Amino acid sequence: MKQPRSSDELVADLDQVGYLADEGLGTIAYLALAMQRPLLLEGEPGTGKTALAEALAAAYAVPLIRLQCYEGIDATQALYDWDFPRQILHLRTVEATADLAEVDADAVEQSLFDERFLLARPILRALREAPAVLLVDEIDRADDEFEAFLLEVLSTNQVTIPELGTVRATVPPIVVLTSNRTRELHDALKRRCLYHWIEHPGLAREVEIVRTRMPEVSQRLAEQVVGVVQELRTRGDLLKPPGVAETLDWTAALDRLGRDTLDLETAAATVGAVCKYREDIDRVRESLSSMLA
Repeated sequence: MKQPRSSDELVADLDQVGYLADEGLGTIAYLALAMQRPLLLEGEPGTGKTALAEALAAAYAVPLIRLQCYEGIDATQALYDWDFPRQILHLRTVEATADLAEVDADAVEQSLFDERFLLARPILRALREAPAVLLVDEIDRADDEFEAFLLEVLSTNQVTIPELGTVRATVPPIVVLTSNRTRELHDALKRRCLYHWIEHPGLAREVEIVRTRMPEVSQRLAEQVVGVVQELRTRGDLLKPPGVAETLDWTAALDRLGRDTLDLETAAATVGAVCKYREDIDRVRESLSSMLA
């Protein structure tokens, strides 16, 4: 895998795949790669945390392996499991084709835990397929026990499968963890990582993001959409302020309708692309006329 020689080079590489990183994010991402440390990203939903992992994989032509965390996730879902139906089929095949008097029970049992029956989950895949980008998305949704397991794996870049032995990464994967801060992560995990809080971009930068992702969209439309979204983020009455992802969705929807500018009627009809709660949609529709004046 190509290694960037500086933070400026990493920012340029990300720019080539449509991800605009500011100096702070570019520097910490470069250090994570250079020091082979996990990168923990926190920030509001829609600020580009997951997109950074996707951009790193695209920029350096390595696989992106995603582990989506959720309440109740455990090591089995993250590491590996055994293909039970195929193991049962294998046993039935042995019974049907072999003389049971001559069957070596220990050999049959050992054959059940052959590599062909192993179901590799994201963490095991990342260790085996490295160099790769391992995205551990929304780690704050997992519990303390899973956090401790993940910390152990990140510390050693290896896992042990009792039936097969130890799997070590020949090259440590690039690990990006994201959190929406629904709960505080433990200090032990944070100490293992480099950390960055991703803010919503300013108006000029968000317009640049829209134009980079969708160069076919008019400058005027991009500025209007971003202007409205930026104003919505400053309001205190919305259940979920829109992120950059919603800005891009709204712009794409307007472009699909063939609009070069944002008018009041079209904005009211398409506001569901940027607001995802009925109460927010009602509030925004009531104030669109003043925002577009």
